[in-house]
Amino acid sequence: MFLVSPIGSNIFANSWKWPKMSILTLQYRRLSFQESFFEFLENTLCALLCCSTMSAKSAISKEIFAPLDERMLGAVQVKRRTKKKIPFLATGGQGEYLTYICLSVTNKKPTQASITKVKQFEGSTSFVRRSQWMLEQLRQVNGIDPNRDSAEFDLLFENAFDQWVASTASEKCTFFQILHHTCQRYLTDRKPEFINCQSKIMGGNSILHSAADSVTSAVQKASQALNERGERLGRAEEKTEDMKNSAQQFAETAHKLAMKHKC
Repeated sequence: MFLVSPIGSNIFANSWKWPKMSILTLQYRRLSFQESFFEFLENTLCALLCCSTMSAKSAISKEIFAPLDERMLGAVQVKRRTKKKIPFLATGGQGEYLTYICLSVTNKKPTQASITKVKQFEGSTSFVRRSQWMLEQLRQVNGIDPNRDSAEFDLLFENAFDQWVASTASEKCTFFQILHHTCQRYLTDRKPEFINCQSKIMGGNSILHSAADSVTSAVQKASQALNERGERLGRAEEKTEDMKNSAQQFAETAHKLAMKHKC
């Protein structure tokens, strides 16, 4: 006959609880891993999209604007918010395509700024210039919502009106900042109206002002570092001179003592 002690029975009973706890822990860890994986995958896709967009913009600058002695200041990849009405008799479409709204200026004086619609059709590595407007023809820039980051925006020209959605809200914001700065710089008479735009686009928090502030700050820090280094070098020179004088005095004193004892 075997006797089971109370302690042994408690251990045996508690041992059955461990697998349940382990299963819950594993399930939690699996969910955490899945969330981390999907977050990593989302960030990776965003990074790849950003790199692809930057590569496309660089190619547009070289293919479309450089041959005409123009300089591209910025671009945003877009798609229409509403489908464009196609005439009933229109045929022979070229299929799917990517659309970019580009802002450029001429290198020759007087400088002229323009907004150009550029397309890249599916299966092609080249870009095609489509519609183009002088910056003076731009009448209104609508950011849609001034209270949140939004990828939607409208552009109103003298003879055209388009409703767009940028690939990302940050890309739209960057393009708006460059567009606003360009209008302020190159348009003297009639400037377009910017409505429903966030304050960071219109105010002093734009990337252009931030870049200028960063450069100024870097110059100030470098100047301060040089001044501090100069002060340290000056103090080192003073100490060196003091040590030199002390050494000379010591040598003279030692020489006098040596001559005195010699006599």
